[in-house]
Amino acid sequence: MKVALVGYGRMGHVVEELAAERRIEILDRFTRERPLRATRESRSSLDGVTALIDFSVGDAVLGTAHAAAELGLPIAIGTTGWLDHLDQVRRVAEEADIGVVYGSNFSIGVNVFYRIVEQAAELFSALPSYDPFIRDWHHRFKLDAPSGTALETRRRMAAHYGDREVPITSQRAGYVPSVHTVGFDSPGDIVQIEHQARNRQGFADGALVAAEWIGARRGFHAFGEVVDDLWPH
Repeated sequence: MKVALVGYGRMGHVVEELAAERRIEILDRFTRERPLRATRESRSSLDGVTALIDFSVGDAVLGTAHAAAELGLPIAIGTTGWLDHLDQVRRVAEEADIGVVYGSNFSIGVNVFYRIVEQAAELFSALPSYDPFIRDWHHRFKLDAPSGTALETRRRMAAHYGDREVPITSQRAGYVPSVHTVGFDSPGDIVQIEHQARNRQGFADGALVAAEWIGARRGFHAFGEVVDDLWPH
C-alpha cells in the first residue's frame, strides 16, 4: 500500500513510523506551508497512491477534500474540529465519486468503547437515580474542546437520553494523549467506563486500517463501518 500524509505534525510522524514498520510506503507529505493542491507537481508525487490520510487541522479539511476530489484520490480523515462542514465534504465526495472515511477518533479501542457506552446508556437511562456524565481530558496542545470523541460519545448516548443532554467536562492540561470517561453516578454508587490512550499509536493504526479500507471503495463512510468489518458477519 502507498499513502500520502496531509498534515505532518505529531500524528503524521507517528503514522509515518508505524507505516515504515508495516512496509507501507509514504509517497508525499503535505503541510500548512505546502497544502495539498491538484497541481502537476502533486499529480506526479502522488502517482501510485492508494489513499490520503488527513491529520491536519479542522479549517483545512474542506480544501483538502476539494483537492482530493480533483485528484480522484480516496481519503481517510482523522482530523477533528471540522464537522460544521460535514455536509459540504459529503457533497464533494459524492459529486466526484471518490471514497471518504471519517471519524472523530480512529482508535479501534475507542470505537469498541463507543459500543460499550451505548449499551450502558441503554441500561442506565431506565434508572432515574443515575446521572450520566462525560469527562474529556487531553494534552494542553489540543485546540478543540470538547473533543470530537467526547461529542461522538454524547451523540451515541443521546439515543437513550433523548432531550436530556449529557454534560461534558473538558480538561486541557499536561501531556496525556487522551482519557475519556463516561460515568453514571447515583447517591449509592458510581459506575465508570474509561478509555485511556497510552500514546498516539492506536490512532495511527486505525488510520492505516481506514486508508486500506477506503482505497477499495467509493462514497462517504463513517469509521464505524471500518470497525464493523473487523468482526466476522
